[in-house]
Amino acid sequence: MTAPAQALPGRRFRLPFSPWHLVLVPATIALLFPFVWLIVTSLETPAEALHFPPILIPHQLRFANYSDALKAAPFGRFFLNSTVVAVTTVLSNLVLCSLAGYAFARLRFLGRGALFVLIMATLMVPFQVTMIPQFIITKWLGVHVLAQVGIDHIGALILPNAATAFGIFFLRQFFRTLPIEYEESARVDGANRLKVLWRIVLPLSLPALATLAALTFLDSWNNFLWPLIVVTSTNQMTLPLGLATFQGAHSTEWTLLMAGNVMSLIPMLLIFFTAQRYFIRSVAATGLAGT
Repeated sequence: MTAPAQALPGRRFRLPFSPWHLVLVPATIALLFPFVWLIVTSLETPAEALHFPPILIPHQLRFANYSDALKAAPFGRFFLNSTVVAVTTVLSNLVLCSLAGYAFARLRFLGRGALFVLIMATLMVPFQVTMIPQFIITKWLGVHVLAQVGIDHIGALILPNAATAFGIFFLRQFFRTLPIEYEESARVDGANRLKVLWRIVLPLSLPALATLAALTFLDSWNNFLWPLIVVTSTNQMTLPLGLATFQGAHSTEWTLLMAGNVMSLIPMLLIFFTAQRYFIRSVAATGLAGT
């Protein structure tokens, strides 16, 4: 007779999913709850919006809040101003930051390291410190140079953000990861620096450019403090500033405010989901090269 089979050693219990899901799922729910509450409130009646505890399932969906929000304020004008400011800021950042980033990545000139360190140092200075000097400079430019970039014009929202230290650093890091042999071959064929940048470097840098464009658009679209300081006329207001008109000294139209916020989120969501596939590639690439 054969000997009885030995008992198999006990197997370790393994979860059917990663242990990180035990942390990520609750965190995701906590982060999504304000967004869900925003959408729910935009579809409630004013009485339901003020009810405590909050009502998360409206008794009747009130889609008229969206049309009422469009009528309560010049929402179209706010949207147009935000679009002009955001798109112009994105285009200027792509052009100026590309030129500056390429210069720091490839060109050798006197004081390059010191100038780069000085630009990076501005990232550590909070906006509240430079707010007053920036306001004085903007006011001076509007009086002595061009009125369209002065106080109470949307040009004052574009010019201070036409190029950013983060954009210069981000593109400089990405350009340093690109093989320099392509550029040297083009230089041998007689191409100048601008042609090399336009024809070779920028086409290879689409992930970084798309990421910078998305981040710049989101930052410009959501900017509230600087427009609050320099803009006073209703026809020059952007969306974040215009949405504040739904808040009064004694009462706030919460349903219209939330409806306006939902409509203002749509362009940001479209930009994010369009550019998200470039985020990881560009950030991973910029982290490969040392500063």
